[in-house]
Amino acid sequence: MNILKEFKTNDNCSYLDGKNQTTHYKVIDDCSISFCQELIERGYRRFGKMYFRPVCSGCDECKSIKIDVNNFNFSSSQKKVLKKASNIKSYIQKPTMSRAHLELFDKYHLFMKDKKGWEYTPSSAQSYYSSFVDGHHDFGYEVLYYYEGTLIGVDLIDVLHDGISSIYFYYDPEYSKYSLGRVSLYNQILFARNSNKRWIYLGYYVKECPSLAYKAHYTPYLTLQDRPELNEDAYWL
Repeated sequence: MNILKEFKTNDNCSYLDGKNQTTHYKVIDDCSISFCQELIERGYRRFGKMYFRPVCSGCDECKSIKIDVNNFNFSSSQKKVLKKASNIKSYIQKPTMSRAHLELFDKYHLFMKDKKGWEYTPSSAQSYYSSFVDGHHDFGYEVLYYYEGTLIGVDLIDVLHDGISSIYFYYDPEYSKYSLGRVSLYNQILFARNSNKRWIYLGYYVKECPSLAYKAHYTPYLTLQDRPELNEDAYWL
């Protein structure tokens, strides 16, 4: 394991209008599953070899959240979502990149640009590989969702010692009736339960950000307290 670089950036907040954002980055080569676990437990997220977390002064709206798999109970409506999607096939494997991946990724982000006003930049093979394929080592995976042989969803995850870190999910908006975002999360919970994993590390919950506020619906959950360093214990309450 080798930390190639550490740095901080200052930019407009990605989640809340009118705020600035300071982000701490670590670029790590050959990261072990144990070190990845330590970072995720302390509020970092992973894209490729890049690990990052917000460290904004005077603001703690970004709450790292994890779902308690053992005590999560599927509601009747959630069971109906899974039943409706029962004809969709899924496969788990190490992360890959294909033309179908890139076309689906762009299609999803064009849809979100129109639906939610997301900024859109056409994806390149290099940027996709750097974010979602590189740095997966022995803990990164993708779950591919197919409908009648067509790729309609890709879920990027890390399978850690005690849980699953949910990295990114994108899907074909033409299949929105299947609630694929929810299906992918429900399947993560089922996979964690079958693998004796305790947690789903769901990234950041921001109460006033519609794209992230939904995470509080998945109870019971814990949130990370403060911003512990690697030499400090991580407390989740």
